[in-house]
Amino acid sequence: MTTTPSELSAGQRLLQEGQNLLAQGDRVGAAQVLVRARDERDVVLAAHALIEQHDLVGSFHNVMGLDCTISERDDIFGFFRGHHSSRNPLRDYLADGWRTLSELMLLLEAVDQPLLKMPRVLEFASGHGRFTRHLVKALGPGRVVVSDVVPSAVEFSHTTFGVEGFLSASAPEDVQWPGRYDLVFVLSLFSHLPRSTWSRWLAVLYEAVAPGGLLVFSTHGIKAANFDHVTMDEEGYFFAASSESTAIDEQEYGTTFTSEAFVLARIAETLGADKLVHKSPVHFWNHQDAYVLRKPSAHVA
Repeated sequence: MTTTPSELSAGQRLLQEGQNLLAQGDRVGAAQVLVRARDERDVVLAAHALIEQHDLVGSFHNVMGLDCTISERDDIFGFFRGHHSSRNPLRDYLADGWRTLSELMLLLEAVDQPLLKMPRVLEFASGHGRFTRHLVKALGPGRVVVSDVVPSAVEFSHTTFGVEGFLSASAPEDVQWPGRYDLVFVLSLFSHLPRSTWSRWLAVLYEAVAPGGLLVFSTHGIKAANFDHVTMDEEGYFFAASSESTAIDEQEYGTTFTSEAFVLARIAETLGADKLVHKSPVHFWNHQDAYVLRKPSAHVA
């Protein structure tokens, strides 16, 4: 069925006009039209992709100096696009990754292991590259490895940013680590885990850390719970089977809130309390608590 111009949305008409101008070689005109199309939510990613692909005036690449390609399957971008507070979802999404980089760097400075000196970094539960693109700018693709349970996420980061990647698994014990890493960064996974896998993931992720290396993870703590009017149980735990992800079962990946006491107890019983070297409440996005664990260095004979 053919769609007539009158049936197209304002965004679709602008997108079509921009594509026609590109085909005619009018880059200036195309940029002007596509920047307007980018403000229309139904075609925002399509217009953004054309601007970035053709390096037109108004591209985010020219402002940020990194690859700003965004996957159509990116649930985090979908969250920004659909959120009532986001007036410019592209800018909010890209700035959010940049903010995460600065917050991670501050956290690592606090334990005297700067990010820029990390030889090998694993970003676990990496999604479709919201943070990966910024990590690659800081370290280069050769020092970054990503992992996610969603195959398209791993493939997107490998193809787009040139990083190594491997599939995670639903069951923690099924993950096969290709190596060990000086930093294992796990942003907002423990804020989604059911009680049955919370400690198991902690144990398995710690295995991926090289001797002397760090495991950094974040949680929804008391501030987040109060903001969402959540009441935790006597252990300091709450789980709801819902999240922004459309690719993972809600019972496996929902929304989790944990008190500091709960987290510290799980660290102590799973790995030993001495592994915790730093904690920072409401550290990431002024919303999630951060914990830093260190694996002891290998003994020298």
